[in-house]
Amino acid sequence: MDMIASLLRKPASAAVLSLIGVIAFYVLVGGVDLGKMMGAASWVNYAARIGIVAIPIGLLMISGEIDISIGAMIPAGAMTTAIISGHYELPMIFGILGALAIGVIVGTVNGVLAVRTTVPTLIITLATLVAMQGIVLAGSKLLTGSASVPLNAPDWAKTLFGHLLFGGSHQVIIVWWVIFAAVFWFIMHKTKYGNWIFAMGGDKDSARNAGIPVDRLTVLLYILTATSAAFVGMCHATLFNSAQVSGGMNDIFNIIVSVVVGGVLLTGGYGSVAGVFVGTLTFAIVNKGIDFTAIDRNWSNLIIGLMLLFAVALNEFFRRAALSYAPKRKTAETVLKPRVKEA
Repeated sequence: MDMIASLLRKPASAAVLSLIGVIAFYVLVGGVDLGKMMGAASWVNYAARIGIVAIPIGLLMISGEIDISIGAMIPAGAMTTAIISGHYELPMIFGILGALAIGVIVGTVNGVLAVRTTVPTLIITLATLVAMQGIVLAGSKLLTGSASVPLNAPDWAKTLFGHLLFGGSHQVIIVWWVIFAAVFWFIMHKTKYGNWIFAMGGDKDSARNAGIPVDRLTVLLYILTATSAAFVGMCHATLFNSAQVSGGMNDIFNIIVSVVVGGVLLTGGYGSVAGVFVGTLTFAIVNKGIDFTAIDRNWSNLIIGLMLLFAVALNEFFRRAALSYAPKRKTAETVLKPRVKEA
């Protein structure tokens, strides 16, 4: 019983229960053939696409911040790659580096503004979102005369970033998603940097007084979110041999929902990489799984909304359960140690 109680107090518990609930709903109400749905590539590919960005966004939200400029960074990464290596026909490596550089630049701007001003980060990243939308569209029109740019990626780039696996259905971005999840899980739950991020989400002033480099770590987290979004855009430009100025713009909401369903609180200080990973799977199944049912696709947004409310309620319940069993913590140093074990 103690082991079960311990498991249920982890941030990922709500995400796992949400996943089970969604699958049960589709099987019992929607009449889904579970084997057919689990073998399909559509929802896994979609989960990988948003999951690569959701993990660093989850870390940023655990630290008490948020970034919605990611919606513009996905097409920015794709368009940068296509313009450099497609329109101007430079080697593909320059297109890849250009996309990642855009992510580093925008992330640095977001991070510096977040730590140097008192403007809420929601407003900062909203401004960056709008600004990058304009830059991507105007820049594409100015440089290429079009809002869609073709790209002929070489074989090595296709193999690494745009290849199709298992008979041409599953995208190689799934492998990248698993790698990202494993690396960030280790950093977040097995190193001091994870401790620091949890401490920042609990109380930035206490974390700063404890000697944690809050400002530098905040800037780094913003760089990670923007660069991961640009990386996803680059992968899709490589896979589909083209880029559009609006591609991936609608993923902002989906990524944030995946993180919240994964057990991360908007107020910061609570969550896990494993939870975000499962939350992304859950959202992808909700979003794409309806295609395997007789349910009208127009009801999908209602299902997503109800799922979000259910997940938030579960997250709050398990958070209170975890805190009720946790010892009293008064400083940043004592906040960290128990939480770093949560996965």
